[in-house]
Amino acid sequence: MLAIAILAAGKGTRMKSRLPKVLMPLAGATLVERVLRGAEALRPERRILIVGHQAERVKAALAHQDDLEYVLQEPQNGTGHAVQQLLAPLEGFQGDLLVLNGDVPLLRPSTLAALLERHRSSGAGVTVLTARLEDPTGYGRVFTDAEGRVTGIVEHRDCDASQRAHTLTNAGIYCFDWPRLAAVLPGLTPDNDQGELYLTDTVAMLQPALQLEVADWQETNGINDRLQLAQCEAVLQDRLRRHWMAEGVSFTDPASCTLSDGTRFGRDVLVEPQCHFRGENVIGDGCHIGPGTLIEDSLLGEDVKVIASVLRQATVANDCVVGPFAHLRKGAVLEADCRIGNFVEVKNSHLASGVKANHLSYLGDADVGTAVNIGAGTITANYDGVRKHRTVIGAGSKTGANSVLVAPIRLGEGVTVAAGSTLTADVPAGALALGRARQVVKPGWSLPATTNA
Repeated sequence: MLAIAILAAGKGTRMKSRLPKVLMPLAGATLVERVLRGAEALRPERRILIVGHQAERVKAALAHQDDLEYVLQEPQNGTGHAVQQLLAPLEGFQGDLLVLNGDVPLLRPSTLAALLERHRSSGAGVTVLTARLEDPTGYGRVFTDAEGRVTGIVEHRDCDASQRAHTLTNAGIYCFDWPRLAAVLPGLTPDNDQGELYLTDTVAMLQPALQLEVADWQETNGINDRLQLAQCEAVLQDRLRRHWMAEGVSFTDPASCTLSDGTRFGRDVLVEPQCHFRGENVIGDGCHIGPGTLIEDSLLGEDVKVIASVLRQATVANDCVVGPFAHLRKGAVLEADCRIGNFVEVKNSHLASGVKANHLSYLGDADVGTAVNIGAGTITANYDGVRKHRTVIGAGSKTGANSVLVAPIRLGEGVTVAAGSTLTADVPAGALALGRARQVVKPGWSLPATTNA
């Protein structure tokens, strides 16, 4: 049996944020969500979050997590004190305890699986995850004997000069034999520079103690401030880009683009510089994205081209072209072979195949039939000040430049709307609709002379 405990009680004062540190966002998910995801493959019987600072806010943010237990650490008096809070909820538990940190979000599932396997196969009382760092400043040092058994862990501030030269560091991730740990936890004492209860002090009490050195030291990166948050973001983004390049996606300037875990790409996709993907996206085969595009929670079919545009909660079918400088908002649905061009905004509208809106238009709450041509400056006036109303434009219709369609309104198939018209009533199929003020021309007129006072 396996229980997982995540230490998430700290204030994170160096983040200088109103958010608890474990709720800081990283590549589209909070730090603690990333830690939970990393352990999912282990299929633990118990998942326990040790909370303290803004505990209720942390619980609310994780309300969607099933079977997650909470233990309150109050006050926060060190890692040993945090794990002591498990004595009551895990009373009688006979399995292993994996202790993770809510601010160490880069651990790969394979690393945690290897740690658990080493612990179980060796019969150790505790197995510690370690990393060898060129600059170990701030990290506890792990010392081993000739057989590789851990003889002690010394926190950085408690190290003497020779100990600080040691480069094998404690990643703060442990796998314990829980019954043995539970027996020694009450004996911890705050005999250290910080006056706290250190979980590391249990290592000397749980022999044999082993360690597993992680292959990629970056996995053990912890986050204490905004700089470290940015460094971890860079690591995650590099992982994501490398993964998708291996799957057949081309990035012309990978470092300038950011991805979310929830974005899925087809093959032969080209992503140009300064493109960003947020939330859950599907980008179909052969798409060309960017430069300068933001796509969030959207679905793109095959061979779609999007340039310098923003798409949020939009659905775009095969062979569409969007941009430059277009904005597809929530509920925008484009069927195949649509063209949405410069400074066109589409919101909560369904555009059938072959629709073209190439310039300076707003289509809100509209249903647009096949092969409709939307002239430059066409506006669907969907809001009467109280309610939203829909505009329906039949297949094959054309709107002239600077047209306003005041909803609710329905245009039949094959309608032509003259340029500069404002329409407030339905138009039957095959009609020409005009709604202009009469033009007045006064020949021979010039501005009156003016004088400067």
